[in-house]
Amino acid sequence: MKTALITGTTSGFGKAIALRLAKLGYRLIITGRRKERLDELTDRLKAEYSTEVIPLCFDVRDKEACKDAIASIPENFRNIDVLVNNAGLAAGAAPFDESLEDDFERMIDTNIKGLLYITKLIVPGMIERQSGHIVNISSISGIEVYPNGSVYCATKHAVNAITKGLRIDLVKHNIKVSSISPGMVETEFALVRYHNDEEKAKAVYKGIVPLNADDIAETLEFIVTRPTHVNIIDIQINPTQQANTYITNRKQEI
Repeated sequence: MKTALITGTTSGFGKAIALRLAKLGYRLIITGRRKERLDELTDRLKAEYSTEVIPLCFDVRDKEACKDAIASIPENFRNIDVLVNNAGLAAGAAPFDESLEDDFERMIDTNIKGLLYITKLIVPGMIERQSGHIVNISSISGIEVYPNGSVYCATKHAVNAITKGLRIDLVKHNIKVSSISPGMVETEFALVRYHNDEEKAKAVYKGIVPLNADDIAETLEFIVTRPTHVNIIDIQINPTQQANTYITNRKQEI
């Protein structure tokens, strides 16, 4: 039985990925900041899929909390086959000169440093076993920059650079490194970005049928179920009505 560690599982992609991997028979280590939601997901995974689950409640921005959480994993769960670095967010959607430094810190600390902290703690075990698979959840924003998103785009460009660097450094250890770069997906993403302004969040998807979290979970399933000799480098996935980060067709229902 394979073991997967997924960060940011209390909503959106992370939750959908946890459910998908449980369905595939994985044992799971799930992380998140919201204990109540983490416990609810743990109970659901155990009830629906009879899988073993370890919930770890902490913030990936906190380096020492990351160390303590990973150190607390029981010995029989420490052979982690798949690491999904999913925890991430966008904060703010204003021109650079009007944006908030607190939002900068939040995005950089979560999207870049949190990913690095967790990966640094998990990679040694994969190297020791000479196997493993790291999947980083990136974004179309790591490929194209768009107005009012410079810092978020910068963090996802960093995720892509880290992913490529990891692939180069870890190939000698038979460790796969992949990424998924979604376009417009309707989760809590926009609500968080607009600081819980529901009207602004809803407007993001007006006139468009966006992707959903299950689309991303299905994409991840494809990546992690390839044969041993196959590594998927990156999958960019957009809604049909989104050509790139700033050109969309909002006039047509599909």
